[in-house]
Amino acid sequence: MANLKEIRNRITSIKSTMQITSAMKMVSAAKLKKAQDAITAMRPYSSKLTELLQSLSATLDSDAGSVYSTQREVNKVLLVSITSNRGLCGGFNSSIVKETVKTINEKYNSATVDLLTIGKKGNDILSKEYTVIENRNDIFDDLTFDNVAQIAEQLMDLYVAGSYDKIEIIYNRFKNAATQIPQVEQFLPIQPIESDADVNLDYIFEPSKEEIVLELIPKSLKTQLYKSIRDSFAAEHGARMTAMHKATDNATELRDELLLTYNKARQAAITNEILEIVGGAEALNN
Repeated sequence: MANLKEIRNRITSIKSTMQITSAMKMVSAAKLKKAQDAITAMRPYSSKLTELLQSLSATLDSDAGSVYSTQREVNKVLLVSITSNRGLCGGFNSSIVKETVKTINEKYNSATVDLLTIGKKGNDILSKEYTVIENRNDIFDDLTFDNVAQIAEQLMDLYVAGSYDKIEIIYNRFKNAATQIPQVEQFLPIQPIESDADVNLDYIFEPSKEEIVLELIPKSLKTQLYKSIRDSFAAEHGARMTAMHKATDNATELRDELLLTYNKARQAAITNEILEIVGGAEALNN
């Protein structure tokens, strides 16, 4: 009977876990819808703004905006690693940690690399082996463009001051609820366009190109960082919803197996009691 009690306790525990994982799945599904709508609406704007900026930078004869586009010898690199503040989201955080370590070892093994982490989980792991100049896990408490713009301005100031020769962003790109793709994007210096065909776009500029670039570059960089964090935010909820769905399914399967085991053990115990009673009655009759 002690065995039956142990199985009952396990079944009760698993049912409680199922309630938690199911609730977390529904909460993440609700948050995912809002985050997905936000990033889907933002991507075309961010892409077009970057395209326009690259085209303008390529056609300028002056030094306008050169502080953000000048290519320097890469001796010091800053990687912005974006993870989440909470776990229970499958391999969401570990994939970014692995991508960050891979980038450092394979791409910048001869350079000095520092990290700026956004998200508690990534910081907890990466800070043990690498230099983290700052951790901004507070950004997810109030994820707005103005708050992200402060971080972008800090990164731009570090680059202009010569503290770093290159700055890259590492984050999870949201594809769907079940798929998140680790991305490594160059933040600074601004990358030139790859094709000369895109340079000769038929635009009428008012005011001058130089003034537009000076106004556009900071806004474009802030938008790029905001889009990356928004992408990661949507990917986090997608990963958590999928992980909690799998956890609920696994708990349901385990509960059913334990119920079957419990019923078999209970049936065996009843059968043994019946056999004992029958055996005792036969002994009395003899």
